[in-house]
Amino acid sequence: MPIEYQDVVRTGVARQVADKIRAAILDGRLQIDERLPTEEDLAKSFGISRPTVREALKRLAAQNLIRSQRGPTGGTFVSRPDPEGLSSAITGAATLLVGVGAFDIDEIIGARLETEAICSRLACERRSDADLAAMRTEIALQRGPALSDEDFCASDVRFHRAVVQAAGNGPLSLMMYTVVEAFMPITNMIVSQVRERRTVADFHDRIAAALEARDAATATAVLSELLTYLRDSYATALKRRDEREAKRG
Repeated sequence: MPIEYQDVVRTGVARQVADKIRAAILDGRLQIDERLPTEEDLAKSFGISRPTVREALKRLAAQNLIRSQRGPTGGTFVSRPDPEGLSSAITGAATLLVGVGAFDIDEIIGARLETEAICSRLACERRSDADLAAMRTEIALQRGPALSDEDFCASDVRFHRAVVQAAGNGPLSLMMYTVVEAFMPITNMIVSQVRERRTVADFHDRIAAALEARDAATATAVLSELLTYLRDSYATALKRRDEREAKRG
C-alpha cells in the first residue's frame, strides 16, 4: 500500500498516522473503496501500538474519509470525501471563531454580501422550479405568526441554503456551507429580538422573485438591502444589551 511509514515521531503519533493516511487518500495513492491493511498490519508497518492505530482510524472516520464494514468481506475502506462532512468540520471552527469575537459584524456582512451575490447571480442562470419552490416554502413558513424564534432562524438558514443550491456549483456550495451554517445562526441569535420577521420575509420574497425573473441586478441589490438591515438590527440589539447591563450596574 503506498503510504509512507517512515519518519513518524513519537509526539502526537495518532494524529501523524491519520495525517499520513489522509494525505494518501487525498492525493490518490489510496483509491476510493480500497481496503486498508488491518490494525495489526498498520501497527507493524508504522511501528506503533494497535490502540494508537485505532485512535488514528477514529480521526479519519470522523472526517468521513474511511468507513468500517463487517462480515467476511469486511474491513476498513476508503470513502469518497463527503463535502458536507468535510465542511461541517470547517463550520465548527468558524462558529467558534465567531463566538469568541474573532470576526466583527462588518466582516461577516461583507463576506456574506460578496459570496451570496455570486450565488445569486449564478442562481439566476441555473435555478430550477424545485429551487424556487423550496424558497417559497420557507417564505410561507416565515410568515406564520405561531413560528418560534428558533424555527424562524432555522427557516432563514434554509432559505439561503436554497439560494446556494440553486447556484449549481459544487465548490461554491462547499465554501458557502461555512457562511450559511456558521455565520447566519450566530447573527440570527443576536438580532432575533429586534428584527421584524415580516421585513425579513419580504426581503426573501423579493430575492426569490428576482431569481425567478432571472434578474441578477435586482437579486443582488435586494440582498444588499437585507444585509444592511441585518447589520442595523445587530447594532440595535447590542445597544439594547449594553443599556440593560448599565441599568443592572
